[in-house]
Amino acid sequence: MNAIAANPSDAGNSPAPNPDLFKLRDYLRNVLLGKEEQIDLVIACLLSRGHLLLDDLPGTGKTTLAKAIAEGIQSQLARVQCTPDLMPADITGFSMFNQKTREFEFHPGPVFADVLLADELNRTTPRTQSALLEAMAERQVTIDGKPHPLSPTFFVIATQNPIDSHGAYPLPEAQLDRFALKLRIGYPDREAQRRILQREIHSTEENDDHATAAAPLSLADLQCLQERVQSVAVHPRVADYLIDLVEASRADEEVELGVSPRGMMCWQAVAQAWAMMKGRDFVTPTDVAEVADPVLSVRLLTRGATVDNVIERILNEVPAPEYK
Repeated sequence: MNAIAANPSDAGNSPAPNPDLFKLRDYLRNVLLGKEEQIDLVIACLLSRGHLLLDDLPGTGKTTLAKAIAEGIQSQLARVQCTPDLMPADITGFSMFNQKTREFEFHPGPVFADVLLADELNRTTPRTQSALLEAMAERQVTIDGKPHPLSPTFFVIATQNPIDSHGAYPLPEAQLDRFALKLRIGYPDREAQRRILQREIHSTEENDDHATAAAPLSLADLQCLQERVQSVAVHPRVADYLIDLVEASRADEEVELGVSPRGMMCWQAVAQAWAMMKGRDFVTPTDVAEVADPVLSVRLLTRGATVDNVIERILNEVPAPEYK
């Protein structure tokens, strides 16, 4: 499929590929072996200022990947192990009265880190899950009526176990819509498993490449890249194609809840990041289609049909614009 860019001015300011961006990709690929496509999507989510939901079985590398992301962008990581007794204040923070100063003092929670790993989010109660809604949507939390801004690069990586596993219950639609992507890492292939075993045998503090490698990005670098993503041009015909796909998701007879306007904006932002990672300053219909599955799988609610089948049908039925 050919790119749609009527003339050079339509493409905006060219965000040429940044070498540090590829260093980050190599850094993460050295941590999570054999999962190149998933890592590219994780980076696209980060660049688009979205949040990431990792939905997979235990032991597939979800927590390892989250830690590597925080290390790769030289950021402060906070981890919350979600359990049924976790309270909202355990995430957002709380005010406590200081007997000496006779004033209330605010004690910030883990959301005030740059990267928040919410491990097994669907094992905590809906009340506690909802404590993340404002933080994810607005990058701030309100405590006792007072707003507290979060890091401008605040990035939530939540993991969840399959719904049919013991002690898990589904995340509400409002929570899911705050995530840009949902990814399944899956088991590594045979060659990657062999490399994992060899690395485990030979891993020491002195010779572990991941332990000694310098982090490729700083938070300032990340902010610059996130700003450049916003300059990636979206041709009106590509925007119309995206809208057609969104409306098709709402009209599909197998879909109970289609893509919201917030989801549509997330989809465009991820497609812009995907285009920039490919070294282009404009989005093509192919970019939109290639990120459709992880963007839609987190927000489509179907009536019995599998989400993957619905996404495939929508992409096949909605015609993509051709270059003229």
